[in-house]
Amino acid sequence: MSTLTSHHSRFLHAISRWSGRIASPSLLSDAHALLYSVRSFAAAMLAYYVALAIGLERPSWAIITVYIVSQTSVGASLSRSLYRLAGTVAGAGATVLIVPTFVNTPILCSVILAGWITFCLYLSLLERTPRAYAFVLAGYTASLIGFPAVADPGTVFNIALIRVQEIAIGIVCAALIHRYILPARISGLFNSKLAQTLHAARQRIADTLAGKADAQSEPLHLALALQFLQGISHHIPYDFALSVPARQARKALHDRLARLVIVNGEVRDRLQIIAEMPAAMQALLNDVQVWLTCDDTGQRKNAAEALHQRSAQLAQRLAAQALTFEDALRVNFLRYIAELITLLQQCERLSEAIHHARPAPAQAEDRAATGYVFHRDPLSAARTALGAFVIILSGCLLWIYSAWPDGGTAVSILGVCCTLFGSFDTPAPHIVKYIIGSVWGVVISLIYSFALLPPLSDFPVLVAVLAPVYLLAGSLQARPPTTFMAMGITLTLPVLCELGARYSGDFADAANTAIALFFATGFAVIGMSLLQTVQADAAIKRLLKLCQRDIRRSVSGVFKGDETHWTNLMIDRAALLLPRLPRSGQSSARALDRLVHFLRIGLCVMRLRRCETPAGSDIHEVLSRLTHTTETEALRERIAAMANRCLPAREEQSCQFVDRLVDLHCALRTQNEEPTHDK
Repeated sequence: MSTLTSHHSRFLHAISRWSGRIASPSLLSDAHALLYSVRSFAAAMLAYYVALAIGLERPSWAIITVYIVSQTSVGASLSRSLYRLAGTVAGAGATVLIVPTFVNTPILCSVILAGWITFCLYLSLLERTPRAYAFVLAGYTASLIGFPAVADPGTVFNIALIRVQEIAIGIVCAALIHRYILPARISGLFNSKLAQTLHAARQRIADTLAGKADAQSEPLHLALALQFLQGISHHIPYDFALSVPARQARKALHDRLARLVIVNGEVRDRLQIIAEMPAAMQALLNDVQVWLTCDDTGQRKNAAEALHQRSAQLAQRLAAQALTFEDALRVNFLRYIAELITLLQQCERLSEAIHHARPAPAQAEDRAATGYVFHRDPLSAARTALGAFVIILSGCLLWIYSAWPDGGTAVSILGVCCTLFGSFDTPAPHIVKYIIGSVWGVVISLIYSFALLPPLSDFPVLVAVLAPVYLLAGSLQARPPTTFMAMGITLTLPVLCELGARYSGDFADAANTAIALFFATGFAVIGMSLLQTVQADAAIKRLLKLCQRDIRRSVSGVFKGDETHWTNLMIDRAALLLPRLPRSGQSSARALDRLVHFLRIGLCVMRLRRCETPAGSDIHEVLSRLTHTTETEALRERIAAMANRCLPAREEQSCQFVDRLVDLHCALRTQNEEPTHDK
């Protein structure tokens, strides 16, 4: 989040002093949450006023839209708004085609609607970027419009058109308010997080060189920071009116940071293996440690080039003298030190370019940037979508055979739950939070509907009456632990209060809607617990199995992607694995170590396949055995012997081949007990 100006700070301070008497200190602790709440409420009331002014049927939908699309930054709000609009139009169009066509066959109509909703869910699970929100909206818009329209299919087109209008008004108002009223740009948050990530990376590498006893997989924890940076990076163009400042620089930076994770792990591994460190190498390592811990940016820039030259020259000198595998190991280590220094230099330059919205430096564009690579699992996505299909269709059958008048509303909410929460491994706890918020929303709605709203006739007075609950709920919605609970309030209140052109105050209608809401969410909790919950152990096992599959494909030459693609893909898999470890019954260290092992083996295989091998080398046989044996000690001895036969390496090709043999030998060191093939 960008730093607030002094004017903004004074504004927030004034709000805090005014509201301190009615709110607890915990609610005032986050100024950004309060500012978000004020902006969202202003956008909601503006959307409500516009919808009333042009005579729309359900202006409450404009309010709901504002709170769904509003985010704590300009870029995220605008991108979410555009994706919601695209998804809403697609979902409304699909509904108009489906409902009138199949309305005379209720079960078939339910199957088709449920199929569309779950197909959209499937696409959203595959996409895994913020663009997935468009697919989610295409699904649950069809649910919200389609199921209630079954009772009166002749009006489905008008309903869809009005819904799109109401949602569009909410989107436009949210975008305008968040963009022009004390805007918080996500680029500031990106730059701040990037600076923290670079500092953490330097510190982690310094700890590695100092010999701190951390796990082999410790560098992989940087994957979560890289995933977070990618998530907010997607929204940065929307901060700047859809321009793409420093896009290539951000992609190149991710490539370097991901590679830095690998290099740090390799350096850690070599330090544990090398029995004796020559004096020149030890002196170099000491100077690199000092360089890493230096906080002066200018000094780091000046010292970096000299350290890189020292490490490269020392590696070249030792390579010419290398006669044994141990000698080759030291040369390999020095080359990683030189690469480490280069990567950190490039990261600093790219970070500076991104901060000032400049193109990537020429040195960083020596090769095409790959950027973040998302792990996509069609089978897991299909399994989740199938579970949602069964849940929605079961709800439809209960509605059809019970002839419940409000069953359409209940099923529409059920479809929303299945799509909105379908991306979580364990959706039930999140829905429970939403239910708790909905309980509060129902209670507050009844108080407003039958005590506070009846005597009101002026719009400004209505705004003043709604302000306390919406400001409180908006503040809670900006805080991740209470987001879903707050949404239960902000989304329930406009519907149950029937905030329309005129006050209705129908208690029976409000009660029936509340019953439908709780039935649907309760049914969703039970159904998603049974059919859409993914056990952590199963998800981890699946990820590791796919890594093994990709290694087999790489050995056979059918894996599409180079070393950078593989590295970035495995970084994303690490980011998916890490949050699941606390819920897993297996050892977290063991799972991460296996992931590191597969990452390193995959890189070794790709490099050796591209490498020109000396005559008589049986490296291809060795690679094929990687996928068929669990006993790697014999392979390591064979690899060491192969490297020794190439020493002393006089030619560049031979040096490169030996270097890659050393990498494979080290990658197999700690994995003698681990299978590298599927069972």
